[in-house]
Amino acid sequence: MEIQRAGAEDAGEILTLQRAAYVSEAQLYGDPYIPPLVESVQQVRKAIETGLALKAVEAGRIVGAVRGALSGTTCLVGRLVVAPDRQGEGLGTALLRALHDQVPEATAFDLYTGHLSEGNLRLYRRLGYRETRRERMDDHLTLVHLRR
Repeated sequence: MEIQRAGAEDAGEILTLQRAAYVSEAQLYGDPYIPPLVESVQQVRKAIETGLALKAVEAGRIVGAVRGALSGTTCLVGRLVVAPDRQGEGLGTALLRALHDQVPEATAFDLYTGHLSEGNLRLYRRLGYRETRRERMDDHLTLVHLRR
């Protein structure tokens, strides 16, 4: 497995991977319209072109991806995704560590996840992220904001 910078040409495959990876989150929260599932390929392409996107590639297949965007000295982390058949193998950890390495000028890394997403919360805490606040979005979702 190799982690590389993603290009605009990867937008379609990353979106497909993103949708597959976020189905379980949609089921967990009972909401099939979460942003990662309704994002368009044009939106993914724009995010890749305007920020930093990394992809994990194995045998020509993208098996994971993560996005980062610098805002001042803070890197805003988003859309960490791992193919469902590859989850639990350390790909999410490798992608986040690679993102940290790719943005040495960042003094902080911020991200968020849903309050019921225990696996995500465990991963982020293991990598040094600490909860900064909670934001209630509606009856079924509270976002947990974390910083490293």
